[in-house]
Amino acid sequence: MSVHWHTAPDTPAAAEACARHTIALLEEALSGQEFATFAISGGSTPRLLFEKLAQSKFKWSNVHLFWVDERMVAPTDPASNYKLADDYLIKPAHLPPRHLHRIVGEIAPKAAAERYAAEIREFFGLDEGHMPHFDVVHRGMGADGHTASLFPGDPLIDDHEGIAAAAFAAKQNQWRVTLLPGPLLAAKHTVMLVAGADKAEMVRAVFREEYDPKKYPAQIAAHQERATTWFLDEAAASLMD
Repeated sequence: MSVHWHTAPDTPAAAEACARHTIALLEEALSGQEFATFAISGGSTPRLLFEKLAQSKFKWSNVHLFWVDERMVAPTDPASNYKLADDYLIKPAHLPPRHLHRIVGEIAPKAAAERYAAEIREFFGLDEGHMPHFDVVHRGMGADGHTASLFPGDPLIDDHEGIAAAAFAAKQNQWRVTLLPGPLLAAKHTVMLVAGADKAEMVRAVFREEYDPKKYPAQIAAHQERATTWFLDEAAASLMD
């Protein structure tokens, strides 16, 4: 199991460390191939990450950007993960529009999931049943342990065959589209950025409790063979000693 975690004094420092690591991984990927693939998540903490990434001197022109999950809203909606990335990474870093592979949130959830899975299969040239190998996947974790839009108890957590699916977030009463465990586990590298005291107990559980991703979905990124690096602020890591 190749899982590591690092603690930073505060959230901006954790985001900065995560950004440096992410750029190093993308540069490593680009040293041996024409394009790198990067799948991103949404939320308040990722905004800091996107700002740090956009401020770097890294050339984004050879990166294809994908999304880990998306709410079923228009790309201009304040709740849109696409809009968050567009405001804080895509526009500031001048990513080419042709390299953006967004989840279409303004259509029916099932249709959006099928469309997104088909686009990923086409981009990676996948045969049926094969998984994409994103160079870097960025994810976070909710206080309830959810990651991507895979929430505790969701049957989709057992789906290792599909690429993307429509998921209903009951607490938010909201449909979303999310990548499934198959592509998440198949990623070459995963970076987890988690901050806040409200995450501390779940961080401890994800690392210390018995493997049960139905109960702790974020364990998908704590018990896997491929390289996963967690970046935590001190508040989130406070119960890890």
